[in-house]
Amino acid sequence: MNILITKFKELSYKQMVLYTIIGLCFVASVIFVHHNYSFYERPIAKVIKTNLEDTTEMIDMHNNKDHLFTQQITAEIKNGESKGKILHLTNQYSSSGAYDQEYRVGNELFVSIDTNSKENTELTGSIKDVKRDKFVLYIAWVFIFILLIVGKKQGLFSIISLAVNAVLLSYALDIYLYDPETSLLLICSISVILFTVISLLLVNGFNDKTYAAIIATLLGTFVSLFIAYLVMWVTSGKGLRYEEMQYLTRPYRTVFMAGVFIGSLGAVMDIAITMSSSIFGLYEKNHNISVKALKTSGIDIGKDIMGPMTNILFFAYISGSIPMLILYLKNASPLGFTLSMNLSLELARALAGGIGIVLTIPIGLYTSIYFVNRKRARS
Repeated sequence: MNILITKFKELSYKQMVLYTIIGLCFVASVIFVHHNYSFYERPIAKVIKTNLEDTTEMIDMHNNKDHLFTQQITAEIKNGESKGKILHLTNQYSSSGAYDQEYRVGNELFVSIDTNSKENTELTGSIKDVKRDKFVLYIAWVFIFILLIVGKKQGLFSIISLAVNAVLLSYALDIYLYDPETSLLLICSISVILFTVISLLLVNGFNDKTYAAIIATLLGTFVSLFIAYLVMWVTSGKGLRYEEMQYLTRPYRTVFMAGVFIGSLGAVMDIAITMSSSIFGLYEKNHNISVKALKTSGIDIGKDIMGPMTNILFFAYISGSIPMLILYLKNASPLGFTLSMNLSLELARALAGGIGIVLTIPIGLYTSIYFVNRKRARS
């Protein structure tokens, strides 16, 4: 307790104001998300009673056993014209939980209300989805608190840059949705420039290290996109399976390239700022360090981070395909067909990002050395 009191006394006025604002935002967001039913157009019902009525054992053609349960749910409607009324729902779920789930008292559900219910009779309906905004909010606040505790001021700016970038991405996509004639790659190019400049300037400030990282990020990202586009043009995109994207009413190849563009940005930016920070860190410790020593150290640093970052990018893309891989293999699909259908696009994204990572190491190194030499000339 004494430690907490001592820490509190050490806080400056600005820190106390900042922490107070963050605390108020947390409390206000929690209160809002628990009482935001009126902001939804879809009817929301809160489960107040459940009753398990029937259990059936099922066996499929592959002798997989499962149990099907029938659950009667009584819920209270929380918004709309029927607010406050009782709604009766039927839910069927299996023990495997592949496409369904059991609902419990306190769960909030998006529902549709049967319009043929007569007056003075019980309302019935069907379950459409689960209202999960409370859980998303709690996870978001855990992320924010950890970022603030570890990163402090930089963590706060990271949160701000993340929010700004999310708004920019949403606006960029809206432009393309409402004006299909606009080039999606042009929109993404402008977005990538804005994402890079805003993120790095907010987190690292206005200095030579940041400027070097910005230039390296943009060069690495655009060059990797150009190489990916050139390879796809030469090979006519053979080996890439777009079946999952052909439901789009827009050119799916362009959409795929835009995804590659945005997806590789994060890894490239990480490499660029790592190289820039490392080179400037060496220079700050020894202002007389030679360019040769900076190059040698930079290459060693690049070799150390190249492998882990490439693997991170690979696993980040591939992990999203694991459920579909299991589903295909469980249904006796050939291994080659399964991998081709589910991993061709993901591997292409990972390879394009990997190219960007490898290229950004020398780009970041020589860009940082250029700014170091400029700084030496000014001093």
